[in-house]
Amino acid sequence: MNTASKGYNLIVPVNTINISYDDLGEGSVPIIFLHGFPFDKSMWKVQLEFFSSSQRVIAVDIRGFGKSTDEESSLSIDLFGNDLIHFMDALGFEKAIVCGLSMGGYIALNAHGRFANRFEALILCDTQCINDSNEVTAKRLEAITKVEAEGPGEFNEDFVKKVFHPDSLTEKKELVEELKAVVSANSQHIIAEGLRVLSGRSETCSTLADISVPTLIICGREDEVTPLAQSESMQEAIEGAELQVVEKAGHVSNLEQPEVFNGYLQDFLSRISLD
Repeated sequence: MNTASKGYNLIVPVNTINISYDDLGEGSVPIIFLHGFPFDKSMWKVQLEFFSSSQRVIAVDIRGFGKSTDEESSLSIDLFGNDLIHFMDALGFEKAIVCGLSMGGYIALNAHGRFANRFEALILCDTQCINDSNEVTAKRLEAITKVEAEGPGEFNEDFVKKVFHPDSLTEKKELVEELKAVVSANSQHIIAEGLRVLSGRSETCSTLADISVPTLIICGREDEVTPLAQSESMQEAIEGAELQVVEKAGHVSNLEQPEVFNGYLQDFLSRISLD
C-alpha cells in the first residue's frame, strides 16, 4: 500500500472499516498514539507537532470515535487491539512504539499480550491494568441506561469535569471547552457502547511480567479516573519500567501539562535504541 501521504485526517481501510489517522514526520519505527474514551486523535495534536521533527508520529481515531465511524459493530478492547495490528499491517509497520492514554492504554496492553513481537516500546499514560470492580460496573451500567434514555449530555458534562485537575477547570477554560466539544461530537450510541467496552474489558495485570520492551508510565498526580496508585502498581510489575508523575494534572496529563509530558516522553525516546 502507498503510505507516502502525510498530514491530518488520512483514511485507510482496516478490518472492515475506514480508520482515520494523522501521520507526520519520518522514521522506520513510528510512535502510534491511542486516545482515551470518549475522545479522538486530536488530543495528541501537541505531541504530534512537537515530535514530528524527529520521529514519525501517528495518531489514530479508534473505531467508532472521531472520524473512524462505526455505528454497527459490537465494540470491544479485543477488537480495538486487532484493529491496531491490522492498521500497522496496512501501513507496512513491522513494529511500533505504542502510546496509549486511558482506554488507549487498555488497548496497548491487550494488543501487547497477544502480539508482543509487534511492539518496540510501550508508553502507558493515565491508565491501569485492572478490570472494573462490581461497584464500578454497576455505575457504568447505570450511566448506560441514563445515556440511552435521556441522551449523553449530562454524562459528557460530568465526565469532562472529572478528567481535569481543578486548576485546569479554572485556569485553562479554552482547553476544557475544546475537549468538551470533542466529547460532545460522539453519538449517543458510541457513548453507551464505549461504556460497555470499558465495563466488559478483561484485566491485563497478569501479563505485565511478560513485558520485556522498554516501558514508560506517565500519570497525572491528581488523576481520579485511573489513580496514581494503579500506575505505581504497574511499574512494580513490569521489569525496568519507569514512572513519571505529572504535577497539577488529572486524567489528561498530556493536555494539561504538555511541556512536562513531552519532556518525559522525549527523555524516554532518547534512551531507546531503534535498530
